[in-house]
Amino acid sequence: MKSDALRGHLDALLLAVLDGGRLHGYAIIEALQQRSGGVLDLPTGTVYPALRRLEAAGLVTSEWSTVSGRQRRTYRLTRAGERALVAERTAWREFTTAIDGVLGGGPWPARA
Repeated sequence: MKSDALRGHLDALLLAVLDGGRLHGYAIIEALQQRSGGVLDLPTGTVYPALRRLEAAGLVTSEWSTVSGRQRRTYRLTRAGERALVAERTAWREFTTAIDGVLGGGPWPARA
């Protein structure tokens, strides 16, 4: 998938993946791949800066933990992140309905 197609949607995708609970960075990347059927294969250089941006905005929080002797940072949604995700999902449904109406030859009435 072209990276341009993701522009403006990355934050919503990350919030949606974190909706299921606490995940570390690589698990977030894997979840994006799995949920998209392998279409979304984002590099760490894209995901980690976005996670830091979401944390700075107060939408996610992180903490360090040690697993099998390795330090890793896990992320989870904040209450503000949960509200932002609801808003993103609503906006996405409206957007896809409108685009489908155009590209799919949908229900919009013809103009005279």
